[in-house]
Amino acid sequence: MVNNVKAGLDSRPGRSPGFTLIELMIVVAIIGILAAIAYPSYQSHVEKARRADAQSALTAFSARMERYYTDSGNSYLGAAAGGADTGAPPSTLFPSEAPLEGGVKYYDLTINAATRNSYTLLANPKGVQAGDGPLRLLSNGVREWQQDGTNWVDWNN
Repeated sequence: MVNNVKAGLDSRPGRSPGFTLIELMIVVAIIGILAAIAYPSYQSHVEKARRADAQSALTAFSARMERYYTDSGNSYLGAAAGGADTGAPPSTLFPSEAPLEGGVKYYDLTINAATRNSYTLLANPKGVQAGDGPLRLLSNGVREWQQDGTNWVDWNN
């Protein structure tokens, strides 16, 4: 009997080694609880990473707008596609979607307002990111996020 216990075998007749149904159900329940906690956290992290990509794209777009200002006689007017003051940027100036790399795009980049000496750039979320709220970058360096759909807050909050 001692040898059977050391070998991990049950000495009871008719009983095969393995897990009982209740043991398997407990393991499945624990995995389910862990998944219920981890998945929303993972989704939040992915959403923040996509927002960070859009913030980076807006910052690079802003740098291209400054270059446009210098090249066009010190004016932001006409920077959008077709020489318009607002709308999507022409592909020669900057891509119109973010992230800049990869196939799936989660934000549309636009020039929301432009005057001779100032501009406002927007990154509007789309697709699975649609509920996240737009990002805005002003020519004076103000960076904002409309987190709740109403109020603009600093995008680093």
